[in-house]
Amino acid sequence: MEKLTVSSSPHLHTRESTQHIMRDVIIALVPAMIAAVVIFGWRALCLMVISVVTCVLCEYICRRIMKRDNTIGDLSAVVTGILLAMNVPSTLNPLMLMFGDFIAIVVVKQAFGGIGQNFVNPALMARIFVMNAFPGAMASWPKPMTADAATSATPLGILKETGHYSANYLQLFLGYRGGCLGETCALALIIGFVYLLARKVIAPTIPLVYIGTACLLSLLMGRDVLMDLLCGGLLLGAIFMATDYTTSPITFKGQIIYAIGCGCLTMLIRRFGSLPEGVSYSIIIMNIITPLIERGTHPRAFGKPKEEKKKKEAVRQ
Repeated sequence: MEKLTVSSSPHLHTRESTQHIMRDVIIALVPAMIAAVVIFGWRALCLMVISVVTCVLCEYICRRIMKRDNTIGDLSAVVTGILLAMNVPSTLNPLMLMFGDFIAIVVVKQAFGGIGQNFVNPALMARIFVMNAFPGAMASWPKPMTADAATSATPLGILKETGHYSANYLQLFLGYRGGCLGETCALALIIGFVYLLARKVIAPTIPLVYIGTACLLSLLMGRDVLMDLLCGGLLLGAIFMATDYTTSPITFKGQIIYAIGCGCLTMLIRRFGSLPEGVSYSIIIMNIITPLIERGTHPRAFGKPKEEKKKKEAVRQ
């Protein structure tokens, strides 16, 4: 006798799976990972490997302790490990990075039920934790393509301190500057962006509106637009962080509002805040208010009257 399986909806399935999506994200990150190793050397590769291994182990052990099905096969922990490593300098102590991995996987992700249940991006929240716990280590930027341990400020840091920075845009585009591992090479990030669009993993709405808003505000503030675009984590955040399925709106209007909010907050922090960079805080703040955005932009069912019309009809009666 054939067994009848009863389960909750949805009952329709596609070939797309979490594993397929995460695999595409990893492939899209490969150019940025290669660029990080070329620019910052073997320490960049070590940090990325350590971060991925720690995230996977944390997820495996945590799921075992919680007596839940293990989810390391969906590759989401691998993506989190890579993204967190991309958001730290190559001089960071690996133990500090492992602390961030623990925060991302155990506190931000698994404590709320695992993938799809977290309300903020795990890698970004972990970066904020590490940045506040170890501010000195997170502000030590090594010079690109140098074998010694010499450090220098980032272009945005110099601009914040002195009000001026003589930018070589080609060097900024290729990543020849100080910064986090994955944010320096704009060319590599754009290649990853094109791949994600071609594979239809993400829609262009959030990245383009986010970057466009930031560039427009940069122009209105009288800042160097290209420098704001190519320096800091704007491209990395707009392409790989702000587009997280779980923590970004699903409606088109909601995505527009969300991306504009990210762009505005990023530039306000860069211009008026004490930090030279504002991408991490901007995306996390917009992650938190995403449920409100979705509530306000929820599409009306076909044939259902608007609330205002219903109120007017009620008053007439």
